[in-house]
Amino acid sequence: MMLVILLGHIDLSLPWVIAASAMLATALGGWMALPYGLCIGAFVGLLNGLGVAYLRVPSMIFTLGMNTVLKGLMVVFTGGFAPRSEAPHWMEVLAVGDTFGIPHSLFAWMAVGAVAVLILTRTPLGRYIYAVGNQEQAVFLSGVRTQWVIVGAFVLCGTFAAVTGMMLAGFSHKAYQAMGDEYLMPAIAAVVIGGTNILGGRGTYMGTVLGTVTIVLLSSMLSVMQMPEAGRQIIYGTVIIGMLLVYGRQEEH
Repeated sequence: MMLVILLGHIDLSLPWVIAASAMLATALGGWMALPYGLCIGAFVGLLNGLGVAYLRVPSMIFTLGMNTVLKGLMVVFTGGFAPRSEAPHWMEVLAVGDTFGIPHSLFAWMAVGAVAVLILTRTPLGRYIYAVGNQEQAVFLSGVRTQWVIVGAFVLCGTFAAVTGMMLAGFSHKAYQAMGDEYLMPAIAAVVIGGTNILGGRGTYMGTVLGTVTIVLLSSMLSVMQMPEAGRQIIYGTVIIGMLLVYGRQEEH
């Protein structure tokens, strides 16, 4: 999500990219489920990127529409019932297994984090993402194909969402409909709390990590207080609106 927000865009298809990649990957089973699930996430990200970059549809509208399309496709795929397929063994080992007491999910996060940091700090794509988020028109006039920068960021976002879906499937031992719905608002809130400008151009991966830790601690505290899910969503939404107002005032100055 951070990669897309750095551009000044948003990806609201995250919930059903998570669910669709997990459901289709578990239905396939075996080790081929991993590249299959990643390809699904990347393909949806590609469609999102093309719609935003070339059709110039606002990312909020296009990705929300894609989220609805994926939801409908998964209802057709399952016939409206819960999927009967269970997560492959490797998904469960990756999500809940450990080596010498160290959870495998930690290694998975470190691998994803290393890729994200490498892209943002050591590749032209990462530098262009920041530049496009600051001033897309100026970057375009300098000769950079900004459309492909946008497409690349959305593809990465979809691919990482697919990783999330398969990890969740392994944790729950199966994939199910709407499994990603509860992660959209916390994901956006974690990014903006971590210091990424929701209007684009500024932010660090470590800040997003700290924002995620803050959201997890907040969620745990609300669980102890027996706060209903509706109350949590209100808090996440308030945080996002508040940060948007702060960043908006900064841009005016």
